[in-house]
Amino acid sequence: MPAFGEQTAAAEVLRPHAEHAFAAELAALAARDDRPRPARWKLSPWAVATYLLGGTLPDGTVITPKYVGPRRLVEVAVTTLATDRALLLLGVPGTAKTWVSEHLAAAVSGDSTLLVQGTAGTPEEAIRYGWNYARLLAHGPSRDALVPSPVMRAMTEGTTVRVEELTRIPADVQDTLITILSEKTLPIPELGQEVQAVRGFNLIATANDRDRGVNDLSSALRRRFNTVVLPLPASPEAEVDIVTRRVYQIGRSLDLPSAPDGTDEIRRVVTVFRELRDGLTSDGRTKVKSPSGTLSTAEAISVVTGGLALSAHFGDGVLRPGDVAAGVLGAVVRDPGTDRVVWQEYLETVVRERDGWQDFYRACREVSA
Repeated sequence: MPAFGEQTAAAEVLRPHAEHAFAAELAALAARDDRPRPARWKLSPWAVATYLLGGTLPDGTVITPKYVGPRRLVEVAVTTLATDRALLLLGVPGTAKTWVSEHLAAAVSGDSTLLVQGTAGTPEEAIRYGWNYARLLAHGPSRDALVPSPVMRAMTEGTTVRVEELTRIPADVQDTLITILSEKTLPIPELGQEVQAVRGFNLIATANDRDRGVNDLSSALRRRFNTVVLPLPASPEAEVDIVTRRVYQIGRSLDLPSAPDGTDEIRRVVTVFRELRDGLTSDGRTKVKSPSGTLSTAEAISVVTGGLALSAHFGDGVLRPGDVAAGVLGAVVRDPGTDRVVWQEYLETVVRERDGWQDFYRACREVSA
């Protein structure tokens, strides 16, 4: 799908789509992929999984990991898209559902831009179709007056469409997907016609049940999906690796100056988030209260990226406790009434007593005052 204002160079785009940002890796995989490919897939299921999980090709080309997690989950997700069942990526906020859905669509169809963003105000037309009212008034209902939704386009082109935050969409609008997913047909009663999906069509939805404003899926709709639950990172090392990789990628896109190794501060942020999230210190000795927020990996990435920007523009370029302290406070204290008490107790009983954390403790005390 061409971007609005194509004259803008790809390097100037703040956040390129996956198929553009990783075009070289996708091309390298396609050139060396001799395994069977489902209809209209750009890569075989094996190559799609390799693109997401990373690996080294026989010629030495390195494919960077896009997702760090259980291989079997990725294999099930990819295999689902090769069947007639849609894929639902489920998980708490910040478990890379959107990131995984984008890269799956990019690897399977070469286009991740067919997207329906779910909100409380998403209308039925966003999933089915709308009308060009000037043509509708001038000539009456016709295919020329019809404005296809991303779902309709994917059905006619045999590609992958994404529906983000499915459970935020009102229940009656959600259920417009039932016929599409079960019959692979989209009726157009105004014209007495229908659109039938061609081979290669499938749909990836993401959802979580932790945020407010969630509309549960009907049992009829849920049966049309194969659900894959994306977990939070299993170990601190895995989470530190994820945060480090993403912060580096984001830093490059924002032209942040290269900073010396900030692994110590990244590890501190991840440790704080995991302990507050789990309600237990990493040594298993002390129970702590958990705040109201999710303290996800995505939030850790945001905190560290903000810290790098502070360090680069208002510090000496070295990521220090003072650069991340305010971000940690903002992520933890979402409800000032209860979360601040949780944070202060954790700060005084855990952080204060931890060897090598005195600079971090003082920085957090300063911004918490």
